Amino acid sequence: MESTLPVPIFILDTVPDNPVFFSTSFFPATHLKKIHRGVMVLLADNSKDSVFKAHILVVDDDPAILDLFKRAMILAGHQCTAVNNGNQALETLAQGPVDVLITDINMPGMDGIELADKVLQHFSADVIVITGQAKAYQYDDMINIGASDFVEKPVSLQEIILRTKRVLRERQLKETARTAHQELKQAYIDSIHRLVMAAEFKDEDTGDHIIRIGEYAEFLARHLGQDDIFIETIAYAAPMHDVGKIGIPDHILLKPGKLTAQEFDIIKTHTSIGARILSRSKSKILQVAEEIALTHHEKYNGQGYPNRLCGKDIPLTGRIVAIADTFDALTSKRPYKEPYPPEMVMNIIYRERGQHFDPEITDLFLEHVDAFMEIREKFGDPHRVTLETFRLSDRDIDALAT
Repeated sequence: MESTLPVPIFILDTVPDNPVFFSTSFFPATHLKKIHRGVMVLLADNSKDSVFKAHILVVDDDPAILDLFKRAMILAGHQCTAVNNGNQALETLAQGPVDVLITDINMPGMDGIELADKVLQHFSADVIVITGQAKAYQYDDMINIGASDFVEKPVSLQEIILRTKRVLRERQLKETARTAHQELKQAYIDSIHRLVMAAEFKDEDTGDHIIRIGEYAEFLARHLGQDDIFIETIAYAAPMHDVGKIGIPDHILLKPGKLTAQEFDIIKTHTSIGARILSRSKSKILQVAEEIALTHHEKYNGQGYPNRLCGKDIPLTGRIVAIADTFDALTSKRPYKEPYPPEMVMNIIYRERGQHFDPEITDLFLEHVDAFMEIREKFGDPHRVTLETFRLSDRDIDALAT
């Protein structure tokens, strides 16, 4: 049986080129009929199952439609801002978060296509596009620029409210999934770091070393112009560079004096041990970590280990971590050495340009050395050493003699 109860509705006159908005009235539900031009009718139920109170931004150069949509969104339980052009919409978005933008296409100045494109590039709002010219602006084109929905005129208020509700529901689901993914990712990274700390524990005072390596690597990758995915991946993967040390006997790893040739050969195996530990993973982070573990002791001149790779044959990740690890090792206290003074560190790295290190990365490092020192001091207790008080260790003297 059809309801005869009165329901609140909006009516928009459809006289050509002269739309007039009439205030809310009450009519029997059986009297509601579709208006075939522009927008029409209907908010029969201020739904109690609204997804959440959202901020809706409506953009249209027609004041009557703008007022109509704003009233409808407010009755649907949302906060609504209404503006009549694209520039005002961008100003509103810049002032605070907006959940959904509803925009007409045909507007003077900035049209809805240009507005939608800018919003989707620079803001987090979802976009619903409304147009009366479906042939000129096809549905697929709107979706390709990232619009969440596309509605052809004439459109009822009921339809736009339902479409907005669907977009908001999807928005909530995406946010829930994103939060869950971030939590899972953080747990994953945290687990890896704890395992790496177990390996580093024998050779480092704290786990700060692995944090610093990630920070150095991220800094270098960003300033080398790498994309966001590369930057994030190396930041997570670089701390695993020395995981293979877990396979090195303590009496060698912690030896304070000079290493014999046989002992140094054993030390060098930590690269291949680490690569084996990290191998055969489907995770991109662990794949890059495997690459770094294997190649971070290769030298640009081909005299490194384990495979004596040369120049650009060494993966970029390995070339980045090589200089990051060396800097941190030189400025840190180890069982076999005291930290080097900053002047000596800079001199050593400069002299190894094109020998141990990639020249481009070396120049970048030397240009931003203050940033590296800030990272060094931020994560861990800095050991301040001057040239006057510094003394070479037996292992340092042996290395210089050869």
